Amino acid sequence: MLKFSKSNLLEQHAYNYGLQDVETPNLYRDLYPYSEAPKTAFNHRHVPMDVPEDIWITDTTFRDGQQSRAPYTTEQMVDLYKLLHRLGGEKGIIRQTEFFVYSKKDQDAVLQCMDLGYRFPEVTTWIRALKEDFKLLKNLGIKETGILVSCSDYHIFKKLKMTRSECMAHYLSVLYDALSEGIIPRCHFEDITRADFYGFVVPFANELMRLSQDAGIPIKIRACDTLGLGLSYPGVALPRSVPGIIYGLRHYSEVPAEWLEWHGHNDFYKGAVNAATAWLYGASGANCSLLGIGERTGNVPLEAMIFEYISLRGTSDGIDTTVISEIADYYKNILHYEVPHMTPFVGKSFNLTRAGIHADGLLKDEEIYNIFDTKKLLNRPVTVAVSGTSGLAGIAMWLRENMNINTGKSDDIVVFIKSWVDQQYDNGRISSISDEELTQLVLEFQQD
Repeated sequence: MLKFSKSNLLEQHAYNYGLQDVETPNLYRDLYPYSEAPKTAFNHRHVPMDVPEDIWITDTTFRDGQQSRAPYTTEQMVDLYKLLHRLGGEKGIIRQTEFFVYSKKDQDAVLQCMDLGYRFPEVTTWIRALKEDFKLLKNLGIKETGILVSCSDYHIFKKLKMTRSECMAHYLSVLYDALSEGIIPRCHFEDITRADFYGFVVPFANELMRLSQDAGIPIKIRACDTLGLGLSYPGVALPRSVPGIIYGLRHYSEVPAEWLEWHGHNDFYKGAVNAATAWLYGASGANCSLLGIGERTGNVPLEAMIFEYISLRGTSDGIDTTVISEIADYYKNILHYEVPHMTPFVGKSFNLTRAGIHADGLLKDEEIYNIFDTKKLLNRPVTVAVSGTSGLAGIAMWLRENMNINTGKSDDIVVFIKSWVDQQYDNGRISSISDEELTQLVLEFQQD
């Protein structure tokens, strides 16, 4: 059958994939031998970019993020929700956030955040594909909930102990309950990068789209790269291909872009690039968590996708990037969470230099070694740490940034401090010089 598509071309629509109910699980042992590192296979099939008209960020800080750290208190969740609202701005670049509903403190947080009356981020929830879980939502006034629908044979056969047809029937029965309550279901396709894409994922998505049409209610799909196995390379083969997954859901199942989002993990350092790739190939949503906190190696860092959004769109669209630093301070000072120093945008050392040659460049023009105006965009001025490799330039830079003393590299105060620093390292010191020590040296020089 030919159909005039959105690409303004006649396309074949003979690809009607039905459920393949296999007797034994397809575990892709050629790609995932388990006793070895995963393999990267190519089939050289390229799919077109199809960037949605609108792209946005969704948040899982209070769900996936909360699974990997000490639970937040109700007050902390409300505080962070307010910061998310300010960060994403009135246009709702941070479109939604999701909560657990299994404890009273989580339910209280849901109600208090909803009472704030913010349009963005919309408060949503997450439940298992169990009918009794819907009872928790009835009194909360929730309009949308995530539902776990694992889609790889690892989960279907090994965890759920079902066949593919039994699993699909179970999922659909739960979705009927959601639709009967007027709740928009967001189906979390867990472990999609190890799933049989044409044997289960596409047929299941097709059923969801038919069910949505009958009910007159959107059914959203979250493509979950649960183990961070997704790859963004052109021509890489399914089930690891992020472009292939997003294109396939859009093209074969006709999932609207605004109903489709990507949820990735960072096990192989590909979290952020895979999320951006999902945007480029047709998913409106990129699901993230604050500071990337999540299961194992974490989720896609929300602050990373903030800058990815601005980079792709060429505008901030009302985003207040300085709130990122407020969020980092909240985690450090209120939650007592230690942010790794080298973490981009939020770590202590992300715009700090220890090398004297870099400090010399910063003294001449900070643009030489700073990624952008971090003082303007993050309220984080460029900094230096004084050590045995800082040289005269590093000390002069430190004086300018911390003591408001504008001086050249050869000025007496710089030479005085450099002599003391050199003596420290000649005597075997290995740690950086603290700000307190340097401040005391400045006072000693000024008193002489």
